Amino acid sequence: MSKKIALIVGSLRKASYNRKIANELIRLQPDGLELEIVEIGEMPHYNEDLETETPPQAWVDFREKMLTMNGVIFVTPEYNRTIPGVLKNAIDVGSRPYGSSVWKGKPGAVISVTPGTTGAFGANHNVRQAVVFLGVPMCPFEAYIGGVSKLFDEQGNLAESTQKVLTDFLGSYKNWAEKF
Repeated sequence: MSKKIALIVGSLRKASYNRKIANELIRLQPDGLELEIVEIGEMPHYNEDLETETPPQAWVDFREKMLTMNGVIFVTPEYNRTIPGVLKNAIDVGSRPYGSSVWKGKPGAVISVTPGTTGAFGANHNVRQAVVFLGVPMCPFEAYIGGVSKLFDEQGNLAESTQKVLTDFLGSYKNWAEKF
């Protein structure tokens, strides 16, 4: 039986490199994993005043979708040495209301993606810091994709060396997720 794994993409740009990497993960997914992008761009900013009997429908939809997932992989750029606000918002919305977190116990992993050379190190660790607190056991295998703007050819094909990195990452994540 396949494990349903949410891909949370921290960039909203339609042609973002993060979305391209998420789509590559779907293309390269191994047997036993069923990866799916769960959209986060339509959710209003978390505001506890809106956490009533009728919270925003986008929050409800996101939470319900995440409850059907067996794990999560975050694919994020780095903005100012941290994660984009939209990604932090998704983490916050999923963690509420108190005691009803959609994250707890779901095996997680993170891939940080940047055209720069640092591999978005700060964002990678900021995701880990936020979700470990919420009870997400994080895969010890880390993936940093630097120089991403040079990794796709004119036809949109990802460099074979990076495909191998993603395939190895997915194999490690699959082994990790099977423990939970």
